[in-house]
Amino acid sequence: MHVFVTGGTGLTGPAVVAELIASGHTVTGLARSDRAEQRLVELGANVLRGSLDDLDRLRAGAAQADGVLHMAFGGDFSDPAGMMRRDCAAIEALGAALVGSGKVFVSTSGTLVMKPGALRTETDAPDRGSVGAFRIAGETACLGFAARGVRASVVRLAPTVHGPGDYGFIPMLIATARRTGISAFIDDGANRWPAVHRADAAVLFRLVLEKASAGTAWHGAAEQGIPFKAIAETIGHQLHLPVRGVSRVDAPAHFANPFFAVAFGLDAPVSSERTRSELGWQPTHPTLLDDLVHGDYFTEAAYSKFAQNHH
Repeated sequence: MHVFVTGGTGLTGPAVVAELIASGHTVTGLARSDRAEQRLVELGANVLRGSLDDLDRLRAGAAQADGVLHMAFGGDFSDPAGMMRRDCAAIEALGAALVGSGKVFVSTSGTLVMKPGALRTETDAPDRGSVGAFRIAGETACLGFAARGVRASVVRLAPTVHGPGDYGFIPMLIATARRTGISAFIDDGANRWPAVHRADAAVLFRLVLEKASAGTAWHGAAEQGIPFKAIAETIGHQLHLPVRGVSRVDAPAHFANPFFAVAFGLDAPVSSERTRSELGWQPTHPTLLDDLVHGDYFTEAAYSKFAQNHH
């Protein structure tokens, strides 16, 4: 299969591109810079220059492929509505090139679109009151192409996709612990946090491209919910810092970010049972806690990469 990929040089993208190529697929990746182009070439992919805002380029890339994998998502995180509009415009452009073709279109979302407080499955509806609600419009736009002759589906990734070079939620926790001298959880820390190793996520994207039926959503969560206190305890042990709970009232000041103060207190477990049984997905890589102990999270290189992406 010839797959057109957006976001192929992001945090998860290179692992996905490598997985596709290793499995015999051909990949053309969207690149908005010389650096991104070089990375795609190193991975063995073809390159189409352009950005997520170049809708004509997106349509052209999609039209020339057997399928599309849309992973790119970005912009100004202080303007989630603007990011949502940008994402939906890209999805509409990509999908329009596939209408009536029976080709595959896979878009990316996150499990934080689900209602917190209980174990959510792939067939549960996303919650418009969730912290990840700004991703719902993109899900809806992609899945809408299932009724227009496109094998459209969505992969919802766990909020932590861990592995070498991670600069997401977990490095933010580590940086906060370094800054405050405390590895913190919120309230009693019993809330559950899903996670998946990047290499396992890459396999899932391939399986969805190869096997998923139209109109379906899939959960990229190898671990359905790790108690947040256990994450904080592991970070505290690695940094030789005390581990303490902070109240929800004090969390915004401690984490210095209102969004993280809410996110780190969410009880957000999700099931991937249907994803595993129907697609044959079998995560085999280290768990998040294993990765915290044996991975690169506490190296100088990891700290530098986090600082570079959060300056």
